[in-house]
Amino acid sequence: MIRNVRDSKLLTQVALGQKKADLAIVNTTLLNVYTGELLKQYSVSIKDKWIAYVGEAPDDTIGPHTTVIDAKGKTLIPGLIDGHMHLAGLFLTSEFLKVAMKGGTTTIITETMEPFPVAGLKGVNDFLDSLKDQPVKIFATAPAMVSISRTARGISKETLRALLAREEVVGLGESYWQAVLQEPGQMLPIYQETLLSRKTLEGHSAGASGKKLNAYIATGISSCHEPISAQEVLERVRLGLRVMIREGSIRRDLEAISEIKDTDIDLRRLILVSDGIEPGDLMTKGYMEYVVQKAIDYGFDPVRAIQMATLNVAEHFSLDGLIGGIAPGRYADLVVIPDPENIKAELVISNGQIISRRGKLVKAPRQHIFSQRSRNTVNLSRRLEPSDFSIRVRKEEQRIGVRVIDMVTDLVSKELNTQVPVKDGEVRIDTKRDIVKVAAIDRTRTPGKIFVGLVKGFRMKSGAIASSSAWDTSDIIVVGADEIDMALAVNRIFDMQGGIVVCVEEKIMAEISLPVFGLISDLSMEMLVERIAVVKKAVSDLGVPFADPLLTLSTLTGASIPFFRICEEGLVNLKDGVTQSLFPD
Repeated sequence: MIRNVRDSKLLTQVALGQKKADLAIVNTTLLNVYTGELLKQYSVSIKDKWIAYVGEAPDDTIGPHTTVIDAKGKTLIPGLIDGHMHLAGLFLTSEFLKVAMKGGTTTIITETMEPFPVAGLKGVNDFLDSLKDQPVKIFATAPAMVSISRTARGISKETLRALLAREEVVGLGESYWQAVLQEPGQMLPIYQETLLSRKTLEGHSAGASGKKLNAYIATGISSCHEPISAQEVLERVRLGLRVMIREGSIRRDLEAISEIKDTDIDLRRLILVSDGIEPGDLMTKGYMEYVVQKAIDYGFDPVRAIQMATLNVAEHFSLDGLIGGIAPGRYADLVVIPDPENIKAELVISNGQIISRRGKLVKAPRQHIFSQRSRNTVNLSRRLEPSDFSIRVRKEEQRIGVRVIDMVTDLVSKELNTQVPVKDGEVRIDTKRDIVKVAAIDRTRTPGKIFVGLVKGFRMKSGAIASSSAWDTSDIIVVGADEIDMALAVNRIFDMQGGIVVCVEEKIMAEISLPVFGLISDLSMEMLVERIAVVKKAVSDLGVPFADPLLTLSTLTGASIPFFRICEEGLVNLKDGVTQSLFPD
C-alpha cells in the first residue's frame, strides 16, 4: 500500500506543474486536521490514488484533461476512518459498503476474531481476501482469541506470524484484560510477537481500574474502546492509552463521555468508533458520518470531532503517512460536506476515485466468492434429539441445587444459586420462576460436544431460539422452554450450515440463514433488515424482553461481558476464569 518510486516521481512532477492532475477540487474551505485550521480558497490536486498538491495556487497542476470540481462554499475533510469494527457478522462486506461508502467512510479497521474459531487460518485468510480490492481501504487485526472455551482459546505463534505478515493486518485484536492477567503465560508471548512486528496491541479493559489497569497496560496494550464515562476515559488517557469512544449498535457511550470536552485535557488521543453496527441502524442512521455528527451535536468542537475519526485513528495505527489527513503523498480520500458542523457527504473520493455523489454510489463494491470450506462450518457429529438437552440426576432427588445464569440486563449476567425441581431423575424447566434451559454445542473443534445449563431472565413460556453466532467460541447457542423445539432449532441450523432460528410447538416460526462461517448472510442489506425484524418479532412473541435478543443470545458465550457465561465445556465465571459444572459442590 506504500507509494512506489513511480508514484513518488509522478506526484513531484504534478506538484511542480510538470505533469497534470487527474482530478482537482478547487475553491474549497479545507479542514486541516494537522493544525486545526479552516483554510479558505484552498485546492487539492490528485494524481492516480494520491494527493499531489494542496494549496491556493493549483493552476499549474490543472490541464485540459483534468476533471475539476468547484467546491466553492463547501468544506473539504479527510475520508472518515472507523478504527474498531466487526465486519464478520450478519452481512457481507460488499453489502455493508453499499451503504457505508455513501456517508464518507473511506477506511475501516476490522476485527477477525469471529471466523477464526470456526474456520482457522484458512477461514481468516478467506475473510481478509473478501476485504481486498474494495473501493475503500479495509485493514484488520489478528484474533487474540480470548475465550472461555479451552479448545477455542489462543492463537499459535506460527498462525499469528502468518497473519501479521499480511500488509493489511495492523495489529493484534482486542484481548480481554481478565484473561491476560489470569493467563500471562499464554498471552504475553503473542503480545511479544506482535510488538516485534511493530504492530499494535488492541485492548479491552472493561471494569479494570487502579493497579489492575496499570498491570494490563504494562503488557504493551495501546488502546481501549470500553470506557463508558468521562472519568474512565481520563484514567486511561493519563496512563498513555488511546481511547476509542463507541457509538454503535452494541454500545452508545458518546453522550456520557462527551463531558470530557469541558475539561482542559488534550483530546488528540481520543478516537471515534462504531464497534459494530446492526443492519437496521446502518440503513436508518448511517455509519461514521452519524458518529461524527453525534459528537458535534453533543458539543465537541467540529474540528476536534473530525480529528477523532481521521488523523487520531491513523496515528494510532501508524498509518498517518498514508491516510487520515489532506496532504501531499497521502491517499486521495476526501469528503465534501456543506460545512464543518454538518457531516453530510455530498461527494466522496476514495483512492483518487469518486465513489459517491449526493448520496448515490458511483463505484460498486466488489463481491467475493467464499470457499466451500468457509461455507461449511457447522459440523455436528449427528442430528440432535430432545434427550440431548435433558439434565439427569439421581432419581430419588425431588429438588436439587444448581447454578443459573441470571440475566441482570440484556448483556450482563451473574451466578444465581437456587433449587430447581427434579422429576423422574431429570431437572425440569421452571417457567413459573423464569428458569429455562440454555445449551452450547460445539460445531467445529469437538463437533457435537454439548453442555446444558439453566438461564433466568428470558421470560419464555414455550419455544426455543438458537444461533450459530456465539461470541468467542465455535458453538451454537440455544435457549428454550421446550427440548423438542431446542433440538429442532439446532438441527435447522445444521441443515442451513449456519443461521438464527426461532421454533414454537415443533414449528419453525422465523429464521435467517448464515451460510458464510455460520456468521454471515448472503442476503441483500434491505432483505436482511426485513428478516431480522421478523425474527425479533417472533422472539418477542415468546415473551423475551430484550431490545436486541439476537445480541443477547450471542453474548451468552462471550468472554468480554461480565460475569457468568456458558460454553460447550461448562459454566464460567469471568472473575476467576474457572470452568464450573451445573451443580455446586
